[in-house]
Amino acid sequence: MADRDAAFVEFVVAAELRLQRTAYLICGDSHRADDIVQEALYKLYLAWPKVQRSGNPFAYARRIVVNVAYDGGRRPWRRETATGSVPDRAGEGDFTVQDADRDEILAALRALGPSQRACVVLRYYEDLSIEQTAEILGCSQSNVKTQSVRGLAILRETLEQHRTATREGARYVQ
Repeated sequence: MADRDAAFVEFVVAAELRLQRTAYLICGDSHRADDIVQEALYKLYLAWPKVQRSGNPFAYARRIVVNVAYDGGRRPWRRETATGSVPDRAGEGDFTVQDADRDEILAALRALGPSQRACVVLRYYEDLSIEQTAEILGCSQSNVKTQSVRGLAILRETLEQHRTATREGARYVQ
């Protein structure tokens, strides 16, 4: 049992940050991403002997993260939004998307539906193949292609609208 726990702890130390980034990009909330990763790691621990034998524990863990993120979004009590005060600056160790573009990209990701967001994050952030993404999401490869193309189109449109609004706002300030 001690060897099992040591191997699991070693895996968690190596993979936790990547899993948190994936969860964050899928759900758009760092606190919820932490919860998703914790629940996923709990489920992973229960299946750890089987996962170790499979030979690719990170792929298994990433799939659990995506499934937990989807399941959590379906529960009515998980759809609440916090409205307290916003911190003046990001916390230490916050997820990295270039700071200048971070809010813009995250807002654009929130404009996507859950399956489009998962496809875009897995394909272009995690750099997975169409086949790997389809396997993780439990859908066909053509669905991954379609959701990715539509998601990218919405991202481009949303980002262009934001940049246009920013340029026009800058004109009024001058």
